[in-house]
Amino acid sequence: MNLSSRAQNVQASPIRKLMPYAIGAKAKGIKVYHLNIGQPDIPTPPQMIQVYHEFSDKVLAYGPSQGLDIYQGSLVRYYNKHDIKLEKRDIIVTTAGSEAITFAMLVVANEGDEIIVPEPFYTNYNGFATMVSINIRPITTHAEDGFALPDVSEFEKLINNKTRAIMLCNPGNPTGTVYSREDLIRIAELCKEHSIYLISDEVYREFIYDGLTHTSVLSLPGFEEQTIMVDSVSKRYSACGARIGCMISKNRAVMEATLKFAQARLCPPTVDQLAANACVYLPDSYFDEMVSEYQSRRDLVFEEISSIEGVICKRPSGAFYVVAKLPIEDAEDFVIWLLSEYHLDNETVMAAPAEGFYATPGLGRNELRLAYILNKEELKKAMKIFKEGLKEYRKIKK
Repeated sequence: MNLSSRAQNVQASPIRKLMPYAIGAKAKGIKVYHLNIGQPDIPTPPQMIQVYHEFSDKVLAYGPSQGLDIYQGSLVRYYNKHDIKLEKRDIIVTTAGSEAITFAMLVVANEGDEIIVPEPFYTNYNGFATMVSINIRPITTHAEDGFALPDVSEFEKLINNKTRAIMLCNPGNPTGTVYSREDLIRIAELCKEHSIYLISDEVYREFIYDGLTHTSVLSLPGFEEQTIMVDSVSKRYSACGARIGCMISKNRAVMEATLKFAQARLCPPTVDQLAANACVYLPDSYFDEMVSEYQSRRDLVFEEISSIEGVICKRPSGAFYVVAKLPIEDAEDFVIWLLSEYHLDNETVMAAPAEGFYATPGLGRNELRLAYILNKEELKKAMKIFKEGLKEYRKIKK
């Protein structure tokens, strides 16, 4: 019997596929510093954990397909604080940001249609696109200029009769790049001109550094019919296991169609929505402290990377990732070597090869994504191992 073409073609996660090597290293008693995955180490807010402990309903029943009314109302309040004016009808709560992205793709594109995405991009966009039988059309950004967006004319060259949307991640995963309001307006104007959608993944909106501010596509006046935003609580509240996200648009037709997909999967998780609801009322100090901590981690990692001869890397302004172009040919081989053959004081490092974040074959082979999600003491150790390991690897590969 044959598998479906989707099953055969879906991409393996470049973030997780090298885990057997990490497991092998740990079996030898070697400590592995995981810089490969965006799992924050900041404690989940106790207000959220308390909801799980105190939930006492005798029946855990289905909830509304669009999400709990109380949580939708709280989200209206949350986004209002970020200059995004919404009504509850503009929001559909989803099972994590992953479902929100999948819904957005399903509602705007038919089988065989295309969505333009700047690469490198969050690798699971490839998986979601395969699941819904559409194609990612990549537009390449470069480490040398901090993965800035290409000129609008470069986007326009890719638009054809199968193009249904442009999708951005702001701040970017894996690059940490933050797009300006001017960037977004230029892309939104292009989408309006060609009657296509602008989908914005804003999961990392709080993680902005150096005094910059985040601009949401939903705060741009005059583009309501073009814009769709997807979001998640996973990173914001260090709650990746809660699996609560949302899809938002002021386009009535988009939301009415999306609700049908939401009804087909019945409802998002009830208790997790209640837990996420408790976090909407966290004080600003929670985010101030979190952002300050991540900015200091960013600075530590960037300074260490920048001190390595031959590495190309610009300081990222958001999220908690950095992509570095290394003076080697094969970053995946380097990561495997770190895990299977190298250790310093019985410790080693795991990172994510960046090739899997590109759709264009051959790009990113000498790039790595590092997630600075460890405390600074552990990051210092991890970066020392990384630097010494890279120096040793280059010697043996000459």
